[in-house]
Amino acid sequence: MLIQSFRQSLRMTARDWRAGELRFLLVALIVAVSALSSVGFFIDRMRAGLARDANQLLGADLLVNADNPVPASWRLEAQRRGLLLADTVTFPSMAQAGEGEASQAQLGSIKAVSPGYPLRGELRITTDPAQASEARGTPTQAVPSPGTVWVDPNLLTGLGVKVGDVLQLGERRFTIAQLIAAEPDRGASFANFSPRVMLALGDLPSTGLVDNFARVTYRMQVAAPNANDPKAVFDYGRWVRERIKQDNVKGVRIESLENGRPEMEATLERADQFLSLVGLLSAMLAAVAVAMAARRFMQRHLDACAMLRCLGMTQNGVGALYLFEFALVGLVGSVIGVLVGFAAHFVLLELIGNLLPADLPPVSPMPAVQGIATGMLLLVGFALPPVLQLRNVPHNRVIRREQAAPQPMALATYGLGVGVFVLLMLWQAGDPKLALTTAGGFLGGFAVFALVAWLGLRLLRRLRGLSTHQGWRFAVTSLQRRPGATIVQVVSLALGLMALLLLTVVRGDLVAAWQRATPENAPNRFVINVLPDQKDDVARRMAAAGVEQPVLFPMIRGRLTAVNGKPVTANTYTEDRARGLANREFNLSTMLEAPEGNEIVGGAWFRDAPGVSEASVEQGIAKTLGLKLGDVMRFDMAGLVVDAKITSLRKLEWGSMRANFFVIINPQAMANAPATYMTAFHLPQQGASLATGFANELARAYPNLTVIDVSGIIRQVQEVVDQVVVAVEFLFLFTLASGVLVLYAALMGSQSERTREAGLLRALGATKKQLAQAQRIEFVLVGGLAGLLAASGAALLGWALATYQFKFPWAFEPGVWLAGIVVGALCALIGGWLGLRGVLRQPPLQTLREA
Repeated sequence: MLIQSFRQSLRMTARDWRAGELRFLLVALIVAVSALSSVGFFIDRMRAGLARDANQLLGADLLVNADNPVPASWRLEAQRRGLLLADTVTFPSMAQAGEGEASQAQLGSIKAVSPGYPLRGELRITTDPAQASEARGTPTQAVPSPGTVWVDPNLLTGLGVKVGDVLQLGERRFTIAQLIAAEPDRGASFANFSPRVMLALGDLPSTGLVDNFARVTYRMQVAAPNANDPKAVFDYGRWVRERIKQDNVKGVRIESLENGRPEMEATLERADQFLSLVGLLSAMLAAVAVAMAARRFMQRHLDACAMLRCLGMTQNGVGALYLFEFALVGLVGSVIGVLVGFAAHFVLLELIGNLLPADLPPVSPMPAVQGIATGMLLLVGFALPPVLQLRNVPHNRVIRREQAAPQPMALATYGLGVGVFVLLMLWQAGDPKLALTTAGGFLGGFAVFALVAWLGLRLLRRLRGLSTHQGWRFAVTSLQRRPGATIVQVVSLALGLMALLLLTVVRGDLVAAWQRATPENAPNRFVINVLPDQKDDVARRMAAAGVEQPVLFPMIRGRLTAVNGKPVTANTYTEDRARGLANREFNLSTMLEAPEGNEIVGGAWFRDAPGVSEASVEQGIAKTLGLKLGDVMRFDMAGLVVDAKITSLRKLEWGSMRANFFVIINPQAMANAPATYMTAFHLPQQGASLATGFANELARAYPNLTVIDVSGIIRQVQEVVDQVVVAVEFLFLFTLASGVLVLYAALMGSQSERTREAGLLRALGATKKQLAQAQRIEFVLVGGLAGLLAASGAALLGWALATYQFKFPWAFEPGVWLAGIVVGALCALIGGWLGLRGVLRQPPLQTLREA
């Protein structure tokens, strides 16, 4: 029986294909899956490429960071796995220049590097101080030659030397051979803010600077031979973590992009959310397209099902026939859609051209699997309800052209469709909050749009007599005659337009807000080690150099010794980063008001009352250390012990490059704490000579100060931002095209019914001109209402995404409502003309014969 049903289903599929009944459903499915899979292929490669390229900021795919030399067995294991290795040794030390009383000294950040450094990214060098200040230099794969060093350009000013002069490091003298223009793995931590002095690792023992009392950081860089295949690095990282745990190794931390560069992690996290949003909106459009196509298929097969029932076929038999047919169409459409999407993503890459890396990682099979599975899920969720309605078509429909009310089981399957839609959103996003916000917005929009459309139809009934124009009366009557179809059309158009408005108008605001997170005038200079008696004069000099409202923040070194009375040691935590934080001192600060760019996400900012010690903690470090509101932290600051209660949690915008602090304690509790001051400010890059002159002036006036140029880090972050913005722009254009096809599908849903109505009215004396006018008025009413609803829904959903997901300030332009109404009416007119231009061409006699 099953084989017989399958054969009959194949025959019906072939017949429906020849008659053109399946083409619309197949095209809708191909468009849906191709939109999803093309976005999927591109996002998959883009994410992999971004993660790979962002690793340039670490200089490797993975870093083993240790207080002592990395065990030889770990190095041998990495070599056995075929991984690339390089080593760096970093520590603070004094650099000297000159002889006798004319000699000068400055604290520098010494970095000894092995051949092959860096494994990722690009080291740039030059001999021109102006070029070095602007991060312009020649890329190099070499490291300093024996007996030479490469230095930061600001070290020249501090010591009064130039390229070719001699620099004393410990017991060894070196020749300054090059200036460092760009160092990819430098990072933004304060440990790297002293001027860099780079030498060959082989020269380090001769300096005598590394002894048992030196504060040295050993880093072993690890990278895969193929940057597009990091699996071996992941496996090695897991192996090292197991060794650390099993052997109880102290003072070792595994660094990756996520825990090593918070400013880049935030950028990539937001990029991932943006790209996921594109996938979500594509999924929504796909669901609407398939639902409309399946509904149209069901309407055009009601008579055939009634005939099959009259010929003796059971309900289950009818249902099985169409389930087989839909499954076959779904599989074919999904495979074709994946192939089209695969080809389309190459077109997208070609359009972007040089703005993206030429060597993006290869395509993984996951987007293809997702595309095929998505096509089948869409059919199950949105085609099963119409199929179940087909199995319930009564026998007497052959005589009476009435359609029975949907059965409870058929109605229940719409709940299945909603569930499938939500699951599809979760799968596409990979972020439950983003998925549920978007799905909730569109499902809520569906319900509200349907209610407003129903109310609009009731209002139109009273407005029918406003005009005696025949076109107006025909249009209003046509809308009233089929309220169900009209509501479905309004809702479908509104949902499609809402996605398009969100993709076009809202997209611009989101991208602009994201770019503002690291604005052009973001701080690109840091000044640290400012003593209390130097604070006012430094601020005055900054103001004279053009810095607007300079603010110097206290910086206090303190070690976390206890939480809620329990001592904190490295053994308190198991996670790498938490152990590292417990092993070192924090950079604390104190101030009356929350600094700019800090958002309170839990609790309230502290009260600065006598005898009260309260703290505000950055939410990321609170999560890492297991801290929560109400916990009491004990800090030891050079002998001063303070127990501070956590009264607020803050979210920081790391990409802003402002002066950020993990922990801020109220001023009265920190009144006796030993503090220096630091600040961050912006100096224009086109005025590089002015910036260099200002740094030189500060260095001469206060030799203890260090002025750090972080413009290179900002450029690295902004390059990744720009890369993702380009991807988002083009992905939105592609999804916009798929959305237009959805609008066309929505209008095609009523083609058969409109053809019959037009034939009957013409048989009763209506002219083509009158009916054409009526259609245009109907399209304007439906499209205008859909556009108004879409603009309102896009505004609300855009506000929710900006406020709760992307954490951006939101300002929606009122003109979007006007644009929504106009675009909705135009889309309905154009789509109606394209899809229904043949309605009035059919002779009335043919219509009466087919009725």
